[in-house]
Amino acid sequence: MKLSIVATLYNSGPYVEPFCQRICAEAEKITSEFEVILVDDGSPDNSLRVALDVLSRNSKIKVIELSRNFGHHKAMMTGLEHAQGQLVFLIDVDLEEPPELLGEFHHKLMEGDWDVVYGCQEQRKGEWFERTSGAFAWFLIDALITIKVPRNHSTVRLMKKRYVDALTLHKEHKTAIGGLWVLTGFRQLGVKFEKLSRTETSYRFSSRMLVLLDSVTSFSERPLYFVFYLGLAIFFLSTLVAAGLLAIWSTGKVLPGWISVMASVWILGGLVILSIGIVGLYVSRIFVETKMRPYTLVREVHESPASKASA
Repeated sequence: MKLSIVATLYNSGPYVEPFCQRICAEAEKITSEFEVILVDDGSPDNSLRVALDVLSRNSKIKVIELSRNFGHHKAMMTGLEHAQGQLVFLIDVDLEEPPELLGEFHHKLMEGDWDVVYGCQEQRKGEWFERTSGAFAWFLIDALITIKVPRNHSTVRLMKKRYVDALTLHKEHKTAIGGLWVLTGFRQLGVKFEKLSRTETSYRFSSRMLVLLDSVTSFSERPLYFVFYLGLAIFFLSTLVAAGLLAIWSTGKVLPGWISVMASVWILGGLVILSIGIVGLYVSRIFVETKMRPYTLVREVHESPASKASA
């Protein structure tokens, strides 16, 4: 197998058939030896049924049906584990990332000594709130994560098999795949492209916040150092405040104990809660990882009879 194309399905019913048509037409320009792997991540709509209907008419399609919804990142990693091609093209099925990027990325990969060619948005999509919150999230990622994650990178990427094999060695449950792409290393090239925008999205604000927290706590200890230095600063500040309170108390102009109680309740109480919360995020990740649960569970792998015979 020369080329594997991996995409995930979640509320993707309207996009499955046009996606398969466009990606297969683009893959045929490169090689006739290719497969399209669609991972159904427990989609609540008719995505699986549509994908199986396409499979019945196209022997290049393979559908991996997960037992439930495990999340976008884990579904992508499961698809990559099943990919057999010497080149692997990862892309979202919703057509925001044009399938025709495959040809452009293949040209870039072949003309240089690259292991990965990935897409970066020229300009972040969405309304002002999405763009502003996204810019702030990237500011935090740049400030808190020690590895350099390309700003506004996208899912779409063409990878050599040796890189994919190295990438799938990572088995963390609580992680962000964007960081793993960088952490795996190898020679990578970013290519700018214009990403289309749909009015609806499966990534709500709460989901984006969880991805941000996973990104920071999975790849950086800086928040823990921040807590230490913040506690140290509060200690010295409290010493100065205590000296000031003693001076004010000696004048008798302030109700005894009022200032000290307010300072201790609001400042130190907030600091303690913040510190416990940050440390708790790290402890929760240790708790999850030590369980050694399966990354995902595959209910069934659907293939055409022709594909099974060739395998």
